[in-house]
Amino acid sequence: MDGDAIIIGGGLVGSVQALALSAHGLSTIVVDAADLAATRSMAFDGRVSAIASASGNMLGAIGLGDVLDQHGCPILEIRVTDGLSPLHLHFDSAEADGRPLGHMVENRLLRAALHDAVAAAPGVRLIAPAQVLSVERGEGRVEVETSKGRFVAPLVIAADGRNSPLRAAAGIRTATWDYPGTSLVTTIAHDLPHGEIAFELFYEHGPFAILPMLDGPDGEHRSAIVWTVAARDADGWAGLHPNAFARVLKGRMDGFLGDVRLLTPVSRYALKFQRAGRLIDRRLALIGDAAHTIHPIAGQGLNLGLRDAAALTQALVEGTRLGLDPGSGEVLRRYSAWRPLDIGAIGAATDLLDRLFRARGLGPVRRLGLAGVNAIQPLKRAFMAGARGELGERPALLRGELA
Repeated sequence: MDGDAIIIGGGLVGSVQALALSAHGLSTIVVDAADLAATRSMAFDGRVSAIASASGNMLGAIGLGDVLDQHGCPILEIRVTDGLSPLHLHFDSAEADGRPLGHMVENRLLRAALHDAVAAAPGVRLIAPAQVLSVERGEGRVEVETSKGRFVAPLVIAADGRNSPLRAAAGIRTATWDYPGTSLVTTIAHDLPHGEIAFELFYEHGPFAILPMLDGPDGEHRSAIVWTVAARDADGWAGLHPNAFARVLKGRMDGFLGDVRLLTPVSRYALKFQRAGRLIDRRLALIGDAAHTIHPIAGQGLNLGLRDAAALTQALVEGTRLGLDPGSGEVLRRYSAWRPLDIGAIGAATDLLDRLFRARGLGPVRRLGLAGVNAIQPLKRAFMAGARGELGERPALLRGELA
């Protein structure tokens, strides 16, 4: 055997999975079709990700805590409103234990740190760029033929994205639908400080998120914008002159961050819900977007994938300690049983929120509902724990410990 597992996909979740297994002494081969050096650029991915506190615990446990310390902007508060209504839902870290609710990190910086760590990690072999030519999952092992050689392991992990060829080859069906909106993503500079507050304003066609970032090198205040608009209007909005688009953004915010200017081009992302019918097959486990894609409301997509990696790591580590084959059904069934409740709850919640806030004529109900949740402390604490990724039974990594 060439390793304990072969991971197809060296993106954010696939890289974290490899590092998590390496931290426990398990070896992996990571295969990716891309030239990973090119994926570090702003042009490849100008987005930022919300790293929930539980996911941050995981990064710290596998030796990547410096990424958040150096590049992450703490989220101390989250304010959710229907448009610019004064009735809102307000999460404040000071009301709990004072720890940030999460951190905003630029994807390119997170990706660079992960790739550097993968290159240095003991027991991780990176094969990229390389094409997967065939995957044979037999009774006792998996053989993966690539354009750079053939590799053998007891298990193959699909971290190969929403259009996962591994998932399709295994005959795993998905529940899928497209949302009627498109997300417009950019980074802005603004006159007034954001106070480390994340804002989620809901308009007719979807959420308008203002996500705090660290100040720029010259001290300018920065935030990321994720604005969901009707798909038919996306090209028109994105095609505006940067100054005109900045004026539109300022109006959507009612000017509460002062004057605004764009720092990056506007990118467009189609929105889709997708959930695999099962997470495992013979000597195969799905993680990240290969297993589920959800609406970006609340920024839970990446965190859901990181929680997959944490749960799969614990199942594999505990299984191998008992002398079990890491690709055996007994080990994989534990992972499969662990994840559906979290995946289902977050997927259903984000889908419901999207439908609720797009529904016409329910503005007063939505505003009163947000204010009501804000006033009921036990319910509010439960929502806050969900945003942090701290509901239910958590794998050790999500508590900041090795399994």
